[in-house]
Amino acid sequence: MIHPESVSAAPVRTHTVWTWPGLGLWNLYFIIKLALLWAGYLNLQILPNLVFAAVLLVPLRNRYLALLRTVIAIPVGVALLYQDTWLPPFSRLLDQPGVLNFTGDYLLELAGRFIDWNLCGALLLLMVGYFFVRQWLRLTTLTLAGFAWLGGSGLLAMHAPVPQPVNPVAGPAAAISAAEPDSKTLDSYLQKFYSSEAGRQVAFVPSASAAQPFDLLLINICSMAWDDLDAVGMRDNKLLQQMDVVFDNFNSATSYSGPAAIRLLRASCGQQPHNKLYGVAPEQCLLMDDLRKLGFDSEVMLNHTGQFEGFMDEVRAQGSMPGPAVSTLDLPRTLVGFDGSPVLRDRDVLDKWWKHREGEADSRVALFYNTTTLHDGNRALTADGGTKSAEYKPRAQTLIDDLAAFLKELEKSGRRVAVVIVPEHGAALHGDRMQIDGMREIPSPSITHVPVGIKLIGMGKNPRPEPLHISGPSSYLAVSEIISRLYAAPPQGEGLIPDWKVLLANLPETPMVSENSGTVVLDYAGKPYVRIKEKGAWLPYPQRFK
Repeated sequence: MIHPESVSAAPVRTHTVWTWPGLGLWNLYFIIKLALLWAGYLNLQILPNLVFAAVLLVPLRNRYLALLRTVIAIPVGVALLYQDTWLPPFSRLLDQPGVLNFTGDYLLELAGRFIDWNLCGALLLLMVGYFFVRQWLRLTTLTLAGFAWLGGSGLLAMHAPVPQPVNPVAGPAAAISAAEPDSKTLDSYLQKFYSSEAGRQVAFVPSASAAQPFDLLLINICSMAWDDLDAVGMRDNKLLQQMDVVFDNFNSATSYSGPAAIRLLRASCGQQPHNKLYGVAPEQCLLMDDLRKLGFDSEVMLNHTGQFEGFMDEVRAQGSMPGPAVSTLDLPRTLVGFDGSPVLRDRDVLDKWWKHREGEADSRVALFYNTTTLHDGNRALTADGGTKSAEYKPRAQTLIDDLAAFLKELEKSGRRVAVVIVPEHGAALHGDRMQIDGMREIPSPSITHVPVGIKLIGMGKNPRPEPLHISGPSSYLAVSEIISRLYAAPPQGEGLIPDWKVLLANLPETPMVSENSGTVVLDYAGKPYVRIKEKGAWLPYPQRFK
């Protein structure tokens, strides 16, 4: 018989159980990200987020180490969230010191555009739902499962075979396949595009038998795209209706003023990459230099100071242009610019220049006129000397009225004038999944698709009641070609307009490729793609919110 007292208890060896904690409140961070990805607000990077989640999951016994990890994780999480958005790299914002010159009213207006109240309401509901269901569900498992599903989908897409293009077509664009392209395909397409454009040039040949002398007016409008005109119901306006020719598919190739002006003033050559715009331009590419060789005197006028981000300096240095032809210091301001500088009425500036022109003896003058009347953030003057927000539509109507009235004034003068209206870019009145209203960091098709028109005055009566429309993909090279042909056209009979069929025959076409510093948007097989970072991945440009 064994007595309990005779049994000695064996020593019990204890083992430390290594328990893996969940993500806790970080689940809400990742769930919000997944929801924003599903809604199209984010470009979620799977690997960095998985690594971040893994670091947060590692068990730490020391509570001070756990606290230190949390302190470090908060700024890392904010930075990772910013990187997952469509916003440009933060370093690019630091490269734009001009932002510091924005008025306080404009900065406040921009801040308000970042707030999407519908999105805020949806996120609030998501947070309430999270705190409600966390009592019963292990949400860490669902979060990691969501990332695993996204990662698996990405691997399948990465290893899917890419069909090769068939039936290649010769031309400036590379052969295009209708299949979804990968980044390598789009990089190759972009390089072939620029290689093809580098060899294109418009010839300006002096001719003794050229048509009678005429003036050329290049009217460069800031912030007017087809999308903006549609947004305010002004697509069919009286200015475009009286044009002889309208480009329906013209790409401005950029969404910022300085690069747009440089591209227009270098229209005699094919489209350059953005990083070559600020280098020395080949002499044969400078439109105004070409015109000077044909006897045109170059002049510049602005309805603004031209000081923001050195716009006037860029025009002079990169476009081989002189300073403004006439002082406008005596003209009253009609708007206050987004940087607090005066913006003059277009009719006042153009009328003053025209009086100056009528007093000149030159037989040919080429004017570059730039207007910022429609620029985002401009403010209207009030009776008490203050300012108030200026809506886009009334400003656009005033600009159109001023330009239409100026064209009538030119017609009354009896002079021969070719007017070419080329907007720089749009105003981005409609935001999309990548950019808020008014933001133009990414040159999306809705911003760079601009209305370009040509009107010949004093060169005969146009028998057509409506303008001719050019539907092919076009850019600055086509404008330069028309100007060259117009100069070389033989003299017409009294009252006869130049033959537009000859002027417009076989115009050079340019595929849609737009570029800002570090950002490229192109059209491939009828679908826009965007690359936000140098040597980064290409992504389909998201559709606009409905």
